[in-house]
Amino acid sequence: MSLTAGIVGLPNVGKSTLFNAITSSKALAANYPFATIDPNVGIVEVPDERLKKLTELVEPKKTVPTSFEFTDIAGIVKGASKGEGLGNKFLSHIREVDAICQVVRCFEDENITHVSGNIDPLSDIEVINLELILADLESCEKRIGRVEKQAKQKDKEAQLEYEVLKKIVEVLKEEKPARVLELDKDELKIAKNMHLLTLKPMLYVANVSEEELSDIENNKYVKAVKNFANKEGSEVIVICAKIEEEMASLEPEDKIMFLEELGIDESGLDKLIKASYNLLGLATYFTAGVQEVRAWTFKKGMLAPECAGIIHSDFERGFIRAETVSYDDLVKYGSMQKSKEAGKVRLEGKEYEVKDGDIMLFRFNV
Repeated sequence: MSLTAGIVGLPNVGKSTLFNAITSSKALAANYPFATIDPNVGIVEVPDERLKKLTELVEPKKTVPTSFEFTDIAGIVKGASKGEGLGNKFLSHIREVDAICQVVRCFEDENITHVSGNIDPLSDIEVINLELILADLESCEKRIGRVEKQAKQKDKEAQLEYEVLKKIVEVLKEEKPARVLELDKDELKIAKNMHLLTLKPMLYVANVSEEELSDIENNKYVKAVKNFANKEGSEVIVICAKIEEEMASLEPEDKIMFLEELGIDESGLDKLIKASYNLLGLATYFTAGVQEVRAWTFKKGMLAPECAGIIHSDFERGFIRAETVSYDDLVKYGSMQKSKEAGKVRLEGKEYEVKDGDIMLFRFNV
């Protein structure tokens, strides 16, 4: 599935450094605004210990992890919604992503210039969120005038869209993002068709210094970001982008030792990838055979034929059934055969809602 999270933030908060770490690439990370003019796109593996265990059990010829896409979007500045800086271009890039990871600077370093001259993460968040709100407000106000005319002509679809637009405009005028609205299924469908920036799920990434990584509970900036995010119902991931960039070039064994020295059990990047994956409502199912053990990304709530179609459209078109066992059961019994003998392998049909961790063998006929 092709879903992507966009990395945004003010200039010089660590976006490109983080992106370099994510993809082990070398996006231009420079100490001046707009070092990233065009968005950089990178594919990362989704860390999943289950894949390693399945490989040990099945001993396939190859193992293929699932992946996730990040886009590094250049720094936004105040006035972006009105075209300041490279605003219009950057806002269009944000419109193309499915979720937003907003990097917030939570460290002090006199050698790295802050665009506003001082470190104030809540002010930084306010600048970015307000620009996204203003851009959405402009879009909605343009649309609502046209829809109102149709609604007055008793067009039922237009009437429903008009009511949704009024709700959205009201919350945007309160300088709140559209995602805080509680919309029913039909209203949400209409809202999503508007491609609003503030309807996209948001994850805040607090970027701290190496010295503060082991004592983040006492970082006043991180505390402020977490308090803000809690009120909005958003999640915060704390990382040190510089350390993550350094670790990106290490071999897996060396990385483990490096983390142990820091007193950390999981890298910030792994936490970020997992959080972004969950933010979009994504999950993983597996196929496991002697030729290949492979992880597949699907959207939570998808039915078995749809998940089969992720592998190939013929699998969905000619879907018959899916032999399914949970990851926990397969590990418990040690093999597919023993899982069958224990009655843990199920034959699931077209209405089965696939669960995270399912190991599936699709039967189809075209």
